[in-house]
Amino acid sequence: MRKVIVGVFVSLDGVMQAPGGPEEDPSGGFRYGGWIVPYQGEATGDAVSSLFAKPFDLLLGRTTYDIFAAYWPFYETDPAAPDYNAGGAHIANTFNAATKFVATHHPETMTWRNSRALGADIAAGVRDLKNTDGPDLVVQGSTELIHILLAADLVDHMQLLIYPIIFGKGKRLFDAGSAPRALTLTQSQVSPDGVIIARYDRAGEPTTGSFVGPDPSLAEMERRKRMKG
Repeated sequence: MRKVIVGVFVSLDGVMQAPGGPEEDPSGGFRYGGWIVPYQGEATGDAVSSLFAKPFDLLLGRTTYDIFAAYWPFYETDPAAPDYNAGGAHIANTFNAATKFVATHHPETMTWRNSRALGADIAAGVRDLKNTDGPDLVVQGSTELIHILLAADLVDHMQLLIYPIIFGKGKRLFDAGSAPRALTLTQSQVSPDGVIIARYDRAGEPTTGSFVGPDPSLAEMERRKRMKG
């Protein structure tokens, strides 16, 4: 069975919009595109590379697909070219060769090779994919798709790169539709620039407890009545 692995660049207040550049996604008046660039270093680079160290297929929302499709197929991969970059060329070759499963209403407009539409019911399409043979499904960007996956409880692993920055507004990783889920922190580190790299596995239903003893005060009982409205 395939796993769904979500890799996200996220601000301290949960914004994941346009991490790579000013023109990536300025929708909603977002003015801070490219916010991860000043924090790039060996630790964050290694974390991202780890997502693609094994065979994978990409699972993308249409906005992220369009960003990638306008960039990676045109990235220079010829070692003889003057602007050749080995690391970038490796990503380009890998992404271009990977199968891209895309949440889209207009599959006829997809031009990047090895691209396939998920169908009208995104959650059902991903659930069916998970039950097929093949490599794990790696999600990059794709805020709305992630919301669908979290609501349907289809995410198996998450890698969050949490940056020491606050935006106040922008497209966010979590929304009110996420299914309740406990997670296990399997690995963590902090980069020299203060980026928290945290990897989580799903771990069943949330558990709860109480610090209040078995005999709450009358004031506490009244407070509970007020909370219930």
